[in-house]
Amino acid sequence: MLTSQVCLPLVLAVLLQVWQILSGTEIVAGFVKLEDREKQLIETERLVLNEAVEVIKKAAPLMEEVSLLNDAVSQIDEPFLLVIVGEFNSGKSTVINALLGERYLKEGVVPTTNEITFLRYNDLDIEQQRCERHPDGQYICYLPAPILKEMTIVDTPGTNVILQRQQRLTEEFVPRADLLLFVISADRPLTGSEIAFLRYSQQWKKKAVFVLNKADIYQNNQELEEAMSFIKDNIQRLLNTENVILYPVSARAALESKLIATSNVGKLNEELSTSDSHYGANSFFELENFLYSFLDGSTIPGMDRMRLKLETPVSIADRLISACETLVTQDYRYAKQDLAAVKDIVNSVNDFALNMETESLFWRRQAVSLIETTKSRIVELAETNLQLANFDIIASYAFKGEKNAMPSTSKIQNDIIGPAVSAVQKILQEYEDWLYSKYTLQGRLYKESFEKRWPSLRHESNQTNFETNQLQKKVDQAGSQVIANFSSSAVSKAFEQEVREMIIGTFGQLGVAGLSASLLTSVLQTTLEDLLALGICSAGGYLAISTFPGRRQRVIDKVKRKADNLAYELEEAMKKDLTEAIESLNTFVKVLSEPYHDEAQNRLNNLVQIQEELSNVEKKLRTLQIDIQNLRVS
Repeated sequence: MLTSQVCLPLVLAVLLQVWQILSGTEIVAGFVKLEDREKQLIETERLVLNEAVEVIKKAAPLMEEVSLLNDAVSQIDEPFLLVIVGEFNSGKSTVINALLGERYLKEGVVPTTNEITFLRYNDLDIEQQRCERHPDGQYICYLPAPILKEMTIVDTPGTNVILQRQQRLTEEFVPRADLLLFVISADRPLTGSEIAFLRYSQQWKKKAVFVLNKADIYQNNQELEEAMSFIKDNIQRLLNTENVILYPVSARAALESKLIATSNVGKLNEELSTSDSHYGANSFFELENFLYSFLDGSTIPGMDRMRLKLETPVSIADRLISACETLVTQDYRYAKQDLAAVKDIVNSVNDFALNMETESLFWRRQAVSLIETTKSRIVELAETNLQLANFDIIASYAFKGEKNAMPSTSKIQNDIIGPAVSAVQKILQEYEDWLYSKYTLQGRLYKESFEKRWPSLRHESNQTNFETNQLQKKVDQAGSQVIANFSSSAVSKAFEQEVREMIIGTFGQLGVAGLSASLLTSVLQTTLEDLLALGICSAGGYLAISTFPGRRQRVIDKVKRKADNLAYELEEAMKKDLTEAIESLNTFVKVLSEPYHDEAQNRLNNLVQIQEELSNVEKKLRTLQIDIQNLRVS
């Protein structure tokens, strides 16, 4: 007869199935005796998780881990997922075979142990069992093992496999597990790869049950206790937990026991009859009983199992939401920086304007200085020529009419004003070229700054045609227009007219003869008789001469005023050119910045909305976690 320990798992499985059939109890997500409250919780969880998936896709479109959450959501109604992990050659396949009660994991049944392999239930004869390879590299094997009715077992590659892809497959599948069964080999407990894998699994907060396989290699219980103590202490430290479930087993002995039981062999062979083998087999049955207790949702372990099942996708969602919040916060900061950068570039036109204003003073001072010099020369000429000693000659031109120009007029036009106008025109041309060059170059620099910082927005539809843009057009050239409107001949003639009017106004009543007499009277040493002889003329001459200095000063003052007005108009015109250039540049930069500003602002608004959605989902996940923890056996 077989021992009760050997038969117990089989009996439990059969009784459970019979009870389910007879009672007609509905099974949802692998649980029995599920109340309406629990059903509603599952539906609520599904809705919240689907909402989380959508928000995660918005927040991090490139996040590949969202597939983990999608899978977890789709598996809420599926059997409990037990994932077997451990080093290559730690005995994972033997442990699985022992759980299944047959040597299913053998050559020809499972194509490779270097892939993720799902073991699912199907009521087929052992000869009809099949495995299917999916495009993602995973295998699904359909087996008639009773335990698979309530539990899908997943075999994973070893944690110490050489190929990085295999290691990645194992690590990516851990988050989907409802429970990890971590197989440790007694001949090499807690290797480096196992420790690294435990640290990885900790970030997903997975519940793990540890199996110390090949425990029958220890000589006595003391060695076994020392090994278990070593493993527990290290796991407690690594996972920062006090509750470590560790089963020392001999999967090989347990499998042999089951095979003998199913083959109706009356007694165990000699190897399995040793105490150590009995110990290893019996300990495995304790592990199996622990797992079977998860199958009944009406029990406390079964309710724990339900919590684990429901917490798995919530845990994945929680972690991904947290990662998304980090990404969104970072993107929000970048978007604000981009928006500030756009504003800084636009506002930097003001700094450019100040620098241009400072530099433009050089050109304005040159132009004004030339006008000032020209004014001084004309005033000096006027003061030199408009003297009484020269008035015989000047007056003769004044009384002869406008057809006869005075020599000073020709000198003013040809020797003073003409060259000065040419010099000012040259300065203005250089000024306008400098102005045009500076602000167009600055415009290009702004354009390049935008495109370099945000290359993704640089496409044909957003290109500003720099050649046809208003920025490329020269300003109105108000300064040149002032000089163009200035005529040296007109100014010379105006000056001549002023002199004529001055002379005629001073001596018009005397005529040329009277003017000569008056000049003689004023400049020659005369006797009283001479003055009496020239009495009539001298009386008028003295009167005229006495008003001449004032009239001459008024002519000179007019010359100064006209020169000063010209200097003022020219400087204001040059300022206007500068202002227009700055306004043109400012308009150009604002237009240029619009797509970049709008992009940054829209991104910022979108991120704010996503942050709110993430926060709302996170609150729902917190509530869901509380509801899951509050599940009680009714």
